[in-house]
Amino acid sequence: MPRDLSFQGERVLLSGVDERTAATLAALLRDGARVTLRPADADLPTSVLDLVERGLVSLDERVTTDDEAGFTVVIRAGRGDRVTRTDAAAETADSTPASVPGKVTLVGGGPGDPGLMTVAGLDALRTADVIVHDRLVPLAALSRARPDAVVVDVGKIPRGTFTPQERINALIVEHARAGRSVVRLKGGDNFVFGRGGEEAEACGAAGVPVVVVPGVTSSVAGPALAGIPLTHRTLVQGFTVVSAHVPPHDPRSTLDWGAIARANTTIVVLMGVATLPAVTAELVTEGLDPSTPAAVVADAGLPSMRTVRATVADIAEVSATAGLGAPAVVVIGAVAALDVTA
Repeated sequence: MPRDLSFQGERVLLSGVDERTAATLAALLRDGARVTLRPADADLPTSVLDLVERGLVSLDERVTTDDEAGFTVVIRAGRGDRVTRTDAAAETADSTPASVPGKVTLVGGGPGDPGLMTVAGLDALRTADVIVHDRLVPLAALSRARPDAVVVDVGKIPRGTFTPQERINALIVEHARAGRSVVRLKGGDNFVFGRGGEEAEACGAAGVPVVVVPGVTSSVAGPALAGIPLTHRTLVQGFTVVSAHVPPHDPRSTLDWGAIARANTTIVVLMGVATLPAVTAELVTEGLDPSTPAAVVADAGLPSMRTVRATVADIAEVSATAGLGAPAVVVIGAVAALDVTA
């Protein structure tokens, strides 16, 4: 997409889907465009499907050539000689080791704004032969990839479309063993609930060199963008970050919620939108004051970012009423009442 054009408030039709569609959509949304996607016959990559399901992009297969006059701009995907690649299963590399081994760079992409990526992370994107990315990466940053780079979408939608982790591990190893420079791009930081440790171990077992480029974790960046400092000298001296992808009392949960409730730290909950009612109820049961301030920050770092505040007793209901969904960061503690950017 030309960088000297502005699409603020304009109706834009993106016709067709290719491996750069997610980056194009992200750039249009950040510029304030109202985007409709006409997918033609292509399957939607996970990251594109995620934007549609979150209501950020309209999907309309019925738009005809005559209807195009109703849009300010029509962008046609798939032009040029790029190969469309959206299915990780179709991206199997030659597993025969190359004479010059490749490498895998684990890049943390931050919370969604390309401006919050590190310089080292952007440099890795620009030079990569292969980019394997999730749905919560700064999608607009994918436009920095080389025109001939292979871009593979392996995103996981909660309770929806996903690529098994084992397949992702195999994919990055296969490409690296074929002599390619592979970037594994994750939202936030690869080593904070990003399964980067598992991917690094898979590479190590296969003899593939690994480079780690840390990212800005959403557990800190999300609250910060909403004006919530996780620590404050007069209020709290630490914070606790947990994953709530399974609720309290689930056999898979290993967390001591009682200890968390009594720790007197700011509590940051990731992957907890669906389980928030159970989490907040358990914290109160374990002794946390029900009037403790709480906040939910959704889509941190994106134009669609929203924040709601309430007490820990009410935050689940308030968040659901407001229609907030994943990705979101939950903050519980005295600092959740603050907005230092206001």
